[in-house]
Amino acid sequence: MTKKQYHQGKAAKRQKLASKPVNDGSNEVVLLADIKSLLSQHRALEQAEQTDESTGDGKPTETLSYSPPERFTDVEVKISELSSTGDGLGLSSTSDHIYVVPFTVPGDLVQAKVINQFPQAHYTLTDFVKVITPAPQRDDSLAKCPYFATCAGCQIQMLPYNLQLQHKKTVVEKAYRSFSGLTPNVIPAVDETIGSPLQYGYRTKLTPHFDGPPGSMTRKAKRSDPSERKRFGEVPPIGFQLKGTRKTIDIEDCPIGTDAVREGMRTERKRISEEIANYTKGATILLRESTWRKPKPQPEQEESDLDLGQADNMGASLETEPPSKTANEANVNGSYHEPSTRTEKKTCITDQRAISTEYIDDFEFRNTAGAFFQNNNSILSKFTDYIRQRIIPGSSEENEKPIKYLIDAYCGSGLFTVTLSSLFSSSMGIDIAGASIVSARENAAANKVSNASFMTADASKLFEQVTYPPEKTVVIIDPPRKGCDDPFIQQLLKFGPRRIVYVSCNVHTQARDVGALVEGVGDCRYEIESLQGFDFFPQTGHVEGVAILARTTAHNPM
Repeated sequence: MTKKQYHQGKAAKRQKLASKPVNDGSNEVVLLADIKSLLSQHRALEQAEQTDESTGDGKPTETLSYSPPERFTDVEVKISELSSTGDGLGLSSTSDHIYVVPFTVPGDLVQAKVINQFPQAHYTLTDFVKVITPAPQRDDSLAKCPYFATCAGCQIQMLPYNLQLQHKKTVVEKAYRSFSGLTPNVIPAVDETIGSPLQYGYRTKLTPHFDGPPGSMTRKAKRSDPSERKRFGEVPPIGFQLKGTRKTIDIEDCPIGTDAVREGMRTERKRISEEIANYTKGATILLRESTWRKPKPQPEQEESDLDLGQADNMGASLETEPPSKTANEANVNGSYHEPSTRTEKKTCITDQRAISTEYIDDFEFRNTAGAFFQNNNSILSKFTDYIRQRIIPGSSEENEKPIKYLIDAYCGSGLFTVTLSSLFSSSMGIDIAGASIVSARENAAANKVSNASFMTADASKLFEQVTYPPEKTVVIIDPPRKGCDDPFIQQLLKFGPRRIVYVSCNVHTQARDVGALVEGVGDCRYEIESLQGFDFFPQTGHVEGVAILARTTAHNPM
């Protein structure tokens, strides 16, 4: 792999490791947990060896010290493991601290540049420079992006996909071991990670950006008259952040984006380059794929009957044919196939307020383009089907009442309420955002879902208007990365639904919250039925988690 030196030995403005709540699930906290675990494992092994060689008093002969090299010097590091953040971890030669090296895999011997040191936590942040001796599982030919090992977006393109899935299973396991506060006997075995049908060309939304002119972020500049503000002397870098910094680097193409999104990126870069004189500050660019679907015409139909031009009225900035899938993009768990009974036209929307359309099987979802919706459409069929098959228990005791009701908390535009509605007599979607509730109602109507209702409610009062009997109700929650706050968890325990399905893009905050639900309050507590990872973001360290919980009257196991 070619040598990468990001800063040529010069100090760059770095993201600081701020003081974080011990269980907030941030990258910094997760990384620190992995570092502590690796150091503890090594210390235990070292002390055991020292005890064997001691004079018989059972005490180790040495204590741990911290002696990192100078900043901006190069070091050789042997990578021991891959952290849950996607960075490699390697012990120093003196075994007294950990080097954090991005873009590496276990077994790599690499050259890295020391950037920052954290003596109290016994670790050193570094920049990746080059591979000296690659690990057997490292395959740099797999990396399809020329910006890999520079851009902060992807961490593990050089790792074969089956090993990416294995790593993400380990991430879930470590999350529950380190963040749930539960004893191992109440945590079930984590199932094998369910892979994405597409490992590249899957992302239906990208948001590249560019920074303002030099000096435009000062207080004086912000208070100045718009007509007097600094202008761009040249086109700035348009792309994503340089790994480990807040600096934006120029990215011409992103291969994890869908074909429509990638074409949109090229078009928007060209437009901004032509219009840069009109800008006085930086901007974030929305690139959101939208799909227009029509049945394929029957042989007797005229070609002119198929009108796909209506997609132009949806705020699309460009049009492409449906993405072609190559054999190299087949998932280890199955292949991706274009639907054979219909034709799809893909467009890229750049207007935050425009409406985008996505399909999951035969379900249609229309959303404001700038609003949240899952960004890997290729896996959503597997994902929703997995939940559909498990949200209601396969068999019930004779004295148990059947589950008839669904509460979809954090419902957004109705993904789960709509796709799961056929399983229930009545469903209710709840969200704090009024705009999301409007979209959810429209999506329910478009999909002919008549047994669902939606309401706007603050998280602190989420269950006040719920009239469903808890013993007949399942609650599905899909909170933001920070997870659920304590008032919501307490409300949920007070309501006490029969089952809970917890979906999360941050398995560390999920583990924390699930731990609180297992601990319970009073006679309401839960047991974990299953833990499952989904690979929504191949080539990155991120994993989506699904935890299914069932209410139990058993004694608190903690």
